[in-house]
Amino acid sequence: MAGDPYAALGLTKSASDAEIKKAYRRIAKTDHPDLNPDPAAAERFKAASAAYDLLKDPEQRRRFDAGEIDEQGQERPQRRYYRDHAEAAGNPYAQGYGFDGDPDLSDVFADLFGRRGTGGFGQGGTRRDFHMRGQDYRFSLEVDFMTAARGGKARITLPEGGDLEVTIPKGVRDGQTIRLKGKGGAGMGQGGAGDAYLTISVAPHPEFRREGDDIFLTLPISLDEAVLGGKVAAPTVDGPVNLTIPKGASSGRRLRLRGRGINGGDQQVELKIVMPPKIDDDLATFIETWRRDHGYDPRAGMKVGG
Repeated sequence: MAGDPYAALGLTKSASDAEIKKAYRRIAKTDHPDLNPDPAAAERFKAASAAYDLLKDPEQRRRFDAGEIDEQGQERPQRRYYRDHAEAAGNPYAQGYGFDGDPDLSDVFADLFGRRGTGGFGQGGTRRDFHMRGQDYRFSLEVDFMTAARGGKARITLPEGGDLEVTIPKGVRDGQTIRLKGKGGAGMGQGGAGDAYLTISVAPHPEFRREGDDIFLTLPISLDEAVLGGKVAAPTVDGPVNLTIPKGASSGRRLRLRGRGINGGDQQVELKIVMPPKIDDDLATFIETWRRDHGYDPRAGMKVGG
């Protein structure tokens, strides 16, 4: 162990003896090498075991707190921790980190696996009547905006190989986690399979934007459509619909399409007047004449300056 033994147990120096034992039991239930093959978990368990070995002895804890010994108990060089002597001849932890040689761990795994008397794990970690639920899997999956809005199918690759087809529900949100019951790792004995948890990331759309269950869209309209009004096709997540543009519509005006969002939400359409690609002589002459007789100031009433 290196560093702070209290930190290895997720505690502070003010922790009680009971809190130290409880923290060690919690870590053993998740990170013991017989339960979690992840090398990082083995390192966490190694650090927690060494920390607990140091702190469960009141005298050693007092001397460590007083600075008389370091976190490795170097004044007692003969002291060796769990993983240091795991392979020693005759050691009950040899060959797979068995549980029966450590009274603290034997209690932990009696609670965890329901072991009583001589059942559960035997000497050397041999499993007898051992049942454990399979490991949960966690995945991240990016889906396109329309798949999230409409629902659809996607495939993910499992850790042990092979693919799993998953159903993306209609209206799934960015950051939402979907639980796939029984699609995790296989269990042991009569333990059921774990679950798979799929966290969804929704890719942005070039036109649509989502807020809650409402969809927002900026819709370009021509100068004549803005002046004269009319019906235009407006895209929605379920396909185009006819939208009525009122006469004299301005850029920035919002029109609402009820029920055209997601899960009963609405679609908000913001109009944007787009000028023609070229101002020809006819349009320029007409506007000059119109302005002379009907000019107006759209900025009247604006407060600028101090």
